[in-house]
Amino acid sequence: MSEPISIPTAQPPGAWRRLTRNRVAVAAMIILAGIAFVAIFGPSIFPYSPEKVTPHSLHPPSWLPRDAAHVKMDIERGGAVGRWQHPFGTDMNGRDVFSRVIQGARVSLIVGLCGALVSFFIGTTYGLIAGYVGGRTDNVMMRFIEMLHSVPRLIIVIVAIFTFAPWLEGFLHRAMPSVEGYAKIMILILCLGLIEWLAMARIVRGQVLALKEQQFVLAARALGQSHMRILLRHLLPNLIGVIVVYLTLTIPAVILDESFLSFLGLGINDPQASWGSLLSDGKNVINPIHSYWWLLLFPAAAMSLTLVALNFLGDALRDALDPRARR
Repeated sequence: MSEPISIPTAQPPGAWRRLTRNRVAVAAMIILAGIAFVAIFGPSIFPYSPEKVTPHSLHPPSWLPRDAAHVKMDIERGGAVGRWQHPFGTDMNGRDVFSRVIQGARVSLIVGLCGALVSFFIGTTYGLIAGYVGGRTDNVMMRFIEMLHSVPRLIIVIVAIFTFAPWLEGFLHRAMPSVEGYAKIMILILCLGLIEWLAMARIVRGQVLALKEQQFVLAARALGQSHMRILLRHLLPNLIGVIVVYLTLTIPAVILDESFLSFLGLGINDPQASWGSLLSDGKNVINPIHSYWWLLLFPAAAMSLTLVALNFLGDALRDALDPRARR
């Protein structure tokens, strides 16, 4: 009697393979890697400091053709400008816009990433506790989130900035004077992280409500494992996919909020630069006679490209980590 032949079944592709098969996701990762590389290593490669003032104020991109009158004006100001000397032009103080866009990328990406991490820690902890404990505790905690949702979030940020800024600046001046210049960045990270955790908490709480009735959690309880162990060893690992996806989508939201606050003059201040503060500087010098378009175009293009890439990557991660795609 012949032995039965087992036919190997094809395993469904893993999350990473599904992600890399998505051409839009791959393009988004390449764009983000390029922006991160320029933000990290650009200042050491490009010769101009983003805060260096030169006589060539409001100079258009140097690769554009220049007539004899403008060349003569450049020479009178302090020397002719090379074809690739200021590829993004200069601002009203003669500072190189390309260097300032790079500095803006560093500041905006740091604020976006760190603010998203702050929202991750607060939202995940809050959602885990609310979903796991349940009952009246869950009710009270969710009503608190709904109360915060009813207030416009930028109003909360503005109030938090004016509340915490003097205290944090004074603390850094006394305790860590070497990082006092970064006080505004730290304030933005904390304040933006304190408003972006609300949606994270609701998502985590909903997942925990479904997971805590699963057999593996009931078995852990029957074995006498502590609540902390169940939360950290059994529930949290099953939330990683959802958390990673939402974290990717939170970063562009924080970057956009920071840019809006800097545009209003409540965020990063001169001589530091973020994409929002660069857009604000460009807006201040635009008039009906001279547009100075490069002061708005290049920071807006860099920010838009980053936000679009992050949103596409977040959508692709959500699809790749979807449990239904494994079947």
